[in-house]
Amino acid sequence: MSANTEKINYAKALGFHSVAAAVIFTVLYVPLLGWFVRQSFFRPTYVHFVLVFFCTIRIAAFAIRAVLAGSSTAGETLGLVIADEILFGVGYFGLLYSAYTLVLDLELLCGGPPPRSPILVLVKNRRIFRLAMLAAVVLGVYSASNNNGQGSTSSALHKVSIIIFLVLTILQAFQTVMLARTEYAGDSQYLQGQKSLGRKHGVMILLAISALLLIREAFSAATMSNSTKQDNEHLWYPLLAVPEILAAVLYATPGLVPKRDELPSPQ
Repeated sequence: MSANTEKINYAKALGFHSVAAAVIFTVLYVPLLGWFVRQSFFRPTYVHFVLVFFCTIRIAAFAIRAVLAGSSTAGETLGLVIADEILFGVGYFGLLYSAYTLVLDLELLCGGPPPRSPILVLVKNRRIFRLAMLAAVVLGVYSASNNNGQGSTSSALHKVSIIIFLVLTILQAFQTVMLARTEYAGDSQYLQGQKSLGRKHGVMILLAISALLLIREAFSAATMSNSTKQDNEHLWYPLLAVPEILAAVLYATPGLVPKRDELPSPQ
């Protein structure tokens, strides 16, 4: 009696096909990691540390994705597929929080008036924002690790995680628009007369980063009920992977991140 058990290639089932694309993104993140590591030594700030974390996570995730796409044996290892899914979910934390932190830091340097609306007070509370992001990460990790999100509970938690991240991304973009209004109204003495590219065009760069993050999260939210479409590489790379790496490149703009000793104590 012979048993013919055909092993499942989970990576192929999820749509991991392109080895070349995963390798290219792995290689592209290496110089970005080197830049942010250098900046962490010479201009140590929380933003640079978080971006080092983000780039490290992305290098690991794309390297694993390349292995999964190129090796049928690796693709049959469910644990490796789940680890890759978790890494991609966790990494976005660093990208979003860097944008959020930069906007608040620039607001402090611009000396704008404190928010009057209770909602804006909550939005600008770094601890609350971090806790909300942490909740989204935990929910995403749990949903990915529990049968790779196939159960009804895991699917629901996965959607909740995406919705939380989408709301936080929208709030971050709103804060960036408010900062842009302050600058263009001529109320910012800090940004006037700056010569470095990051200082002179900092708000425009942050607006571009916010737009890229919104594209990324809009795609995740639009496809959260359709895993086949969400994992389709023809959509996943241009609408999720590309906006992320473009945002990381923009973060590397010289002078964009203020030095720690320039920042006043937040209120």
